[in-house]
Amino acid sequence: MGFASWGKRFLCPLHGILLILTISGCSVLPAQELPVQGNADRGKNTVTLTVWHDWAGQDSTSERFRALLDKFAEDNPEIELRVQSIIRDAYRSRLKTMAAADELPDVFLIWPDSMTREFANAGFIQPIDSLLRQKSEWAGSFMAHSFDSFTVDGKKYSVPMTMSPTSFVFYNQELFDKYEVGVPATWDELLAAIKVFNRNGITPIALGNKSSWVAQSTIFSTLADRVTGTDWFMHVLSQNNARFTDQEFLDALTKMRQLVKAGAFQDNFNYIDNMQMEQMYYRKQAAMFIEGGWAVGNLIDSAPKDVLEHTHLALLPTIPGGKGKPMSTSGVVGNGFAVNSKLEGDKLDAAFRLIYAMASPSAQRQILDSNTLVSYRMEVDRTIAHPLFVELHELMMGVTLLPSYETQLTTAAVETLSDGLQELMKGGSPEILAQKLQNTQASVLGKLR
Repeated sequence: MGFASWGKRFLCPLHGILLILTISGCSVLPAQELPVQGNADRGKNTVTLTVWHDWAGQDSTSERFRALLDKFAEDNPEIELRVQSIIRDAYRSRLKTMAAADELPDVFLIWPDSMTREFANAGFIQPIDSLLRQKSEWAGSFMAHSFDSFTVDGKKYSVPMTMSPTSFVFYNQELFDKYEVGVPATWDELLAAIKVFNRNGITPIALGNKSSWVAQSTIFSTLADRVTGTDWFMHVLSQNNARFTDQEFLDALTKMRQLVKAGAFQDNFNYIDNMQMEQMYYRKQAAMFIEGGWAVGNLIDSAPKDVLEHTHLALLPTIPGGKGKPMSTSGVVGNGFAVNSKLEGDKLDAAFRLIYAMASPSAQRQILDSNTLVSYRMEVDRTIAHPLFVELHELMMGVTLLPSYETQLTTAAVETLSDGLQELMKGGSPEILAQKLQNTQASVLGKLR
């Protein structure tokens, strides 16, 4: 996944618990004819489910989940799946627009934390607690706190299908050795490494921020925590004695801009996407790139052998005077399927069967064996796992998972931050971005002063 992309072309902000379409320029997208998946010869008692997801890419994770959907359709010919696959950059905005039009699909992929809270509080989705009670042994086999981010007022609304740490430094040890550069553990060491690689015509860190979620999700969430610490972030979320205009957040924005000024990224970083970013790394044009744990699967599938063999993972370095934990990375449990609040009877039963199939023990094993982290208690099969995925899995054993900006902020604030970081990295003002973000978060929470 980039754990998440926040499409913006059709985005309408979510105010409080209600999705509205009163902002100029937002319009309801017409319902589209959806492709049919599964057995075409169906009886009169067929249950039809409309299903939306964002697994439209050719990455290994998307392909694995599409295969799981195909298997469910094959095993359940009495359930007709009408599946809509939407590119990640547009998925959230499309979903929110359809919610405002009261035309949500029956089952759809949803993000944890803020998106789940907003959809649950608006009455668009329904709890799945009855399914979890029916499958109690399965539900009890997830890691501690796996359902917390899908829980609202004590009710659970989805099941995590993966685990998504969002910020690792992928580096080519061969290039580091060639230019006698150590893997940076501190901010000053990172700046020094950037100078050496630039001097030798190598892009220090490849970045593909054409879809503005990339810099926000894979770099800034962790970088900001390194500066502000987690306690400040949890306070500013609720606007409880903290503001985005506070000096520590301005310092975090300044650090982000410092990377650009130091020449950390190639010039066109706002004009290529994360897949093109990875290609730069594959061609040894860049010594590093920063992305989530999902990139391991992409590397294993697509990187040239000599690049893959020399690739390792590290965490973002510590920052002098920062309040954050060094052995940490932003991230969340993975997204999961939510159920339209209107479903009942046979359609609801079918939806629950689909949710279970997509996150069942056998599905979790297939996901883990395809080099994707899961929050289900399950050991990595080292006889088939790639060494790089084993390295990722072992690194996660000692890492604290930090709250992620993209899932904790209100959806309107995420949009403001993602777009604002693009402007900041082109030379924009930290103060202007901080004020815009403060106004957006406070306005949605009804605390604008």
